[in-house]
Amino acid sequence: MSNSENEEEREFQSLAHHPSAPLHESFDVATTVDPSYVISLIRKLLPSNVKDGENALRSGLIQEELKTDDIKENSINLLENGEAEAMESSEEVKVDGPQPRDDNQNRGGSAGEEIWEECGCIIWDLAASEDHAGFMVQNLILEVLLANLMVSQSSRITEISLGIIGNLACHEVPRKQIASTDRLVRALVDQLLLDDVPCLCEACRVLTLCLQGSEGVIWAEALQAEQILSRILWIAENALNPQLIEKSVGLLLAALESRQEVAAILLPPMLKLDLSSVLIKLLAFEMGKLKEERIPERYTVLDLILRTIEALSILDDYSQEIYLNKELLQLLKELIQLPDKFEVASSCVTAAVLVANILNEATNLATELSKDLSFLQGLFDVFPFASGDTEAQSAIWSVIAKLLTMVKDSEMSPSMFHVLVSILASKLDLIEDKLLVHPLDHREKETSGTNLDSGAIAMKRIFDLLTRWKSLDDEIKKIASVEDYHINDEDVDKLFHFCKASG
Repeated sequence: MSNSENEEEREFQSLAHHPSAPLHESFDVATTVDPSYVISLIRKLLPSNVKDGENALRSGLIQEELKTDDIKENSINLLENGEAEAMESSEEVKVDGPQPRDDNQNRGGSAGEEIWEECGCIIWDLAASEDHAGFMVQNLILEVLLANLMVSQSSRITEISLGIIGNLACHEVPRKQIASTDRLVRALVDQLLLDDVPCLCEACRVLTLCLQGSEGVIWAEALQAEQILSRILWIAENALNPQLIEKSVGLLLAALESRQEVAAILLPPMLKLDLSSVLIKLLAFEMGKLKEERIPERYTVLDLILRTIEALSILDDYSQEIYLNKELLQLLKELIQLPDKFEVASSCVTAAVLVANILNEATNLATELSKDLSFLQGLFDVFPFASGDTEAQSAIWSVIAKLLTMVKDSEMSPSMFHVLVSILASKLDLIEDKLLVHPLDHREKETSGTNLDSGAIAMKRIFDLLTRWKSLDDEIKKIASVEDYHINDEDVDKLFHFCKASG
């Protein structure tokens, strides 16, 4: 091997130990990578215990008459022409790189296995590039990986094989080829029956990507068996590893958010297997962890679980179990009422949107929630985290309006009324910022004969509450004061006049 080849070998060995770059930062395939080197790596992944007569891939890869120079010339032309199509939303696709194992499961492997792992990790990284991925698929990488999945006894080899397929599945053309490769779909689904955590993580990632593609029906039909769906739910509910919970819940979310025909195949059996109950148990578990200790790696898990519940809550035929679950509502309240929300801000916003969805169907719950003023304060605190998300802001404001409408101020003790006014006055800036954006919305709706929007309803109700507060005797206000809820009279006056002018 020449010096330049040695340098190239060392360069790709170092790549194997680092996560791959985002798609837009991937290196230029045509000028950086020798296609013959990629093919040599694929050859080294061919399992030694595959019988020659069983598969054509060996002759396809190792036939002596195939000239390396011809491969190089044809491959460079292919890569420069960019025949592989870009995935429709590639900026949202997360490619993963190989991670070293820190267990004893695969230590003491043969020298051949070590070489396989080294070459496999390089290909795993290279598959993050769309051009490389298309070239690899044309040179039988899928057939080679299928052979490994079928015969390998090494969980590390299985993990790397799945990781490569996962990065290939980030690109549209290779993903289509994965779905059309004989026996590969079934082999990938069967990986869910393994007990190795890294392998399960990669299997869930592959299936999530494939389920969201245009070939989703193929994967939905392969996953719909009760044994497989039960296994996915079991993994999600019983996994202790945060990454595995994230990947398995991500697969459930993909099933809910995929095309209608995909959801139609998977949702009925998943609901029959008590999907909603599993999700709420997972939420309860993560909330327990959140209260014990703030662990950053669990924040994504919490957010995914909430997004999955939200996706289920907006499906007309399957949402009833969500709306009627009292444990879920209590968990959402606890999250929204957290004193320090910054680290889990996204989850708090999703929780508030979920509450809005619930109240749209179960309106009777608003009366009970209106008695909890700390919950109302929590909603106001969540609102700034939804900046940039108009739909989320609208949902949160609709909940605030409903709760204020349901507040029985005439039945409140003076001290509770003091707390309510303190909360409203302390949110003066937020209320002004929100309502000044569309100052005429409520008037336009009123003249058109439709119902007032939530902002107008809230403004009218705040005005009524402050009017009553201002009419109270100063002595009563003094007696009613609560130490932790100071009222700034200037803020009360400003909010009062703002509401009056807006009305």
